[in-house]
Amino acid sequence: MKIAADHFPHVKVIATGSSTLGAASQFRDTLTGRKADLWLTPMMSADLRDFGKVRLPHRFLLGGLPPFFLAEETFPEKDFQEWLDSYWAKDIQEMFRLEKRYSFQRFFEMLLIQSGGLFQALSFSGPCEVSRTTISNYLAVLESTYAVHVLRPFSSGKAAEIVSQPKVYGFDTGFVAYLKGWSSLRPADYGTCWEHYVLNELHARLQNRSLHYWRDKAGHEIDFVLARRGKPPVAIECKWRFSEFEPRQFEAFLRKYPEADCFLVCSDIDRPLTRTVASRTIKVVNLETLIKLLQAKNPPNH
Repeated sequence: MKIAADHFPHVKVIATGSSTLGAASQFRDTLTGRKADLWLTPMMSADLRDFGKVRLPHRFLLGGLPPFFLAEETFPEKDFQEWLDSYWAKDIQEMFRLEKRYSFQRFFEMLLIQSGGLFQALSFSGPCEVSRTTISNYLAVLESTYAVHVLRPFSSGKAAEIVSQPKVYGFDTGFVAYLKGWSSLRPADYGTCWEHYVLNELHARLQNRSLHYWRDKAGHEIDFVLARRGKPPVAIECKWRFSEFEPRQFEAFLRKYPEADCFLVCSDIDRPLTRTVASRTIKVVNLETLIKLLQAKNPPNH
């Protein structure tokens, strides 16, 4: 690729690779200033329309990798396990050369089972039979290969905020469902899957990994926070149904950040609505409207 760029500077080259391609220092340094990265996430909303299957429960359960999404079986468990084995052999061993396969895979599986939860390295040390330092190293490897997304807390140093403990999300709802042992979705599962799906859409459409979450020591939490340099933050709460809306989370956040832009994104909203919380307007939108509003506020770099 470097030779092509040197000899044919006006020719544009599209190169695709595994998640570890960008993790290699040689690749990162070789074409500095002459390449742009495009993050291909699991299937987003536009892909569902292109595939002619827009039912979200199907996407939630089977995930967003096309072979699994199009599987003729009800749930291709064997294929999910083969993918996990291949991920270890190709993405991990060839790049990072980790020694304890059982410990690493056990950690990965445990992370996916509790996907979307707060991360405490010490809680994984015993079950995975490795030190806390090794667990932190495993997490860094998973994050660098896009197998998990680590959301660090948003904070400006205000009192009673969580400032260091991250939340970790699995990269795909299909693997979360597989490792949780789901063969079908219960009503309580839709909220979890919707939160993951919204995060995937934000990553795909904004091409931005710099998302945070917010939580205070009283347990109030905002799902996603988009920090903007020199501007108020954007707070995003995810609810599968609008009827599940609870204003206390926004109230707590707005007490700390009264100028924040606040969005509630729901799957059953056709037209944008507004609600007043703590004397501020909360926009209630569907996912497509949310993305368009965020893109207008933060145009992506091309």
